[in-house]
Amino acid sequence: MRTHFDVFGLPRSHAVDVPALEKQFRELSLQLHPDRVAQGNARERLQALEGTTALNEAYKTLKDPVRRAFYLLKLHGIDLDREDAGAQKDMPLAFLEEVMTLREDLDDTIAAKDLPKAQAMAKDVAARKQAALAEAVSALQSLEGAGDSQDGIRKASHALGRVRYFTRFLEQVDAFEEEVLA
Repeated sequence: MRTHFDVFGLPRSHAVDVPALEKQFRELSLQLHPDRVAQGNARERLQALEGTTALNEAYKTLKDPVRRAFYLLKLHGIDLDREDAGAQKDMPLAFLEEVMTLREDLDDTIAAKDLPKAQAMAKDVAARKQAALAEAVSALQSLEGAGDSQDGIRKASHALGRVRYFTRFLEQVDAFEEEVLA
């Protein structure tokens, strides 16, 4: 199976030189652009379109550190974008209780229209999101080096599960902030 890393000739790793990726994306985009085969037969045009689509998807995934981490985990057999992903159901109970309390606090803060408190909560959650992403990256690096281990996959999936919860929280704060400031 051809991966997003293969599209750019990169090793499978969370460490990606984004400026170099951007440069390579621009170069490959010019080479693969469907306009280059506009006069070609239907098969050539379809291949150019499919190549451009694969290139765009690979670039969108690899340029973003969070998406890249989720993608690496998917390459290890865990797709957290699926609703039935086991890791989401397997989150530690203490974390789920903590998230529920955090959500209730945010709901109360929004109901009270207390933007400064919501922003302070968001600052704390953003730091926790970064820490969870760093933990996931560390676990993913171990998986790339030592091969698939259930413990490594569990650590990465739990950390990325936390990233997902924190991202949703921050999106809710952003929406509240836009509503208040509009």
